[in-house]
Amino acid sequence: MDELDYEQAVNAFYEGLYRFAFSLAGNENDAGELTQETYARLLTKGGQLRDPDKVKSWLFTTLYRIFLGWKNRQARLPHHEISTVEHELPAVTPALLDFLEDDAVRQALLEIEEHYRLPLTLFYLQDHSYQEIAKLLDIPIGTVMSRLSRAKEMLRSALAAKAIGENDGIKPVNRISHRRQE
Repeated sequence: MDELDYEQAVNAFYEGLYRFAFSLAGNENDAGELTQETYARLLTKGGQLRDPDKVKSWLFTTLYRIFLGWKNRQARLPHHEISTVEHELPAVTPALLDFLEDDAVRQALLEIEEHYRLPLTLFYLQDHSYQEIAKLLDIPIGTVMSRLSRAKEMLRSALAAKAIGENDGIKPVNRISHRRQE
């Protein structure tokens, strides 16, 4: 799916898809995540769509399948209050806390490619909305959402790799993917 088709899909179906996600999830945060994940999958798997006229049904079906996956995962991995499982958690050492300070996050953020880092910085550090970021970077809102999703995953991976490497005395492997620019 090329960027023009993707932008048209976002413009045409975003509101309805978000409302459907909200009706399933029951809250704004999960509805936004479901919608964002659906559009991210459209970016990655949209080329497999045989009939472009069926993009609407593909989006709604995909969103519903993502939601079901979340529910299945919640059933397999139930939520527990920290106070009830506190004795099972690993000890947090001062060295571990020091490592997770701002410098580690800033360094991991700098390892992310710029076209992913910019939306992440604008959204989380500058408090811009998706629409504002899209306008500032002159990209479609769906691209903003997918880049934010990818950037968050890259940041998580970079921080996890750093934490593992620091705690084991092993230099972490750089797991940040170098995807093509959109």
